[in-house]
Amino acid sequence: MVQKTLAFTKMQGIGNDYIYVNGFREHVEHPEELAVRLSDRHFGVGSDGLILILPSAVADVRMRMFNADGTEAEMCGNASRCVGKFVYEHGLVHKDVIRLETGAGIKIIELLKDGNEVIGATVDMGEPELKPALIPVDTTWAPGERCLANPLEVLGKRYEITAVSMGNPHAVIFVDDVESLDLESIGPAFEHHAVFPKRINTEFVKVVSESRVEMRVWERGAGETLACGTGACAVGVACVLAQKTSRKVTVGLRGGELDISWNAGDGHVYMTGNAVTVFEGSVLL
Repeated sequence: MVQKTLAFTKMQGIGNDYIYVNGFREHVEHPEELAVRLSDRHFGVGSDGLILILPSAVADVRMRMFNADGTEAEMCGNASRCVGKFVYEHGLVHKDVIRLETGAGIKIIELLKDGNEVIGATVDMGEPELKPALIPVDTTWAPGERCLANPLEVLGKRYEITAVSMGNPHAVIFVDDVESLDLESIGPAFEHHAVFPKRINTEFVKVVSESRVEMRVWERGAGETLACGTGACAVGVACVLAQKTSRKVTVGLRGGELDISWNAGDGHVYMTGNAVTVFEGSVLL
C-alpha cells in the first residue's frame, strides 16, 4: 500500500513558527490530530501549531489555525503575515493588499516587498474589544465596561490585569522585570484560571520608554512562544489605556520586534513585522 504524503511549508514571524499547508491542493481530514503530531519538536516537524490556507467565499483566502495541543484558535497575527507571503509567492493571490478570512473576521494584509520577495506585512487587526463579556472574562470579577488593572490572585500573588481581545483573549500585566518570571509555573495558572472561560493568553510587559516595551507571552494551547502578534497588539492597547506609552510602540519579544500602532482616527490596531520561509518538505501520514 502506498502511504500518503502531505506537503507543507515551515514559516516564522519573529520566531512564532507554524507549519503551513496549502489547502487549495492538499486535504487534511483531522487537523486537530495533525497539529499535535507535527508540532512536536522531537518526534514531529516542530512548531507552535498548524495553519491551513484555504479558499474563501468572502475574502481572497481563508486561514484556520490550530495550536500545538490541537485546539483551534480564532486568529494569529504573526501567522497572518506569513499567510500573506505564502499566497502571494505561490501565485494564489496576485495583489499586494490581501483580504484574509479568519475566525476573528476579515483582516487586511498589506505586503512589504523587496522586489518579488515578500519580507513582511502590515496587518489591519481591527478594533480591540474591551467589553469583559465579549473578551471573554467573568463579569462578576470584571463587572464594569472595561477590565483595567483588575486585581487577581494567582498562585498566592496579586496581579493587576488589563483584558483585551484582538479576536482572541489576552490578559496584559505590567511588571518590573520580564526575564526573571517563571512562566512555566504561572503561565498555566493564568491560562486555566476560572475567570477566563475560554482560557487566556497572558502577556507580561516591562515599559522601557513611551515608544518601547518588552514582553514575554504564555499562549493558551502552546505555552511560552517567542512571539505573539495579537498579544503585542493587546499590549499596545493596554499601554495606551494605562497612559504608559504613545499610540505607536515597538514591542520587543524574544523572537524579535513588532511595530504596533493604535490609530486614533479609525480605532484600528495596525501590526508590522517580518515573514520568513524556513523550509519546505513533506511528511508521511
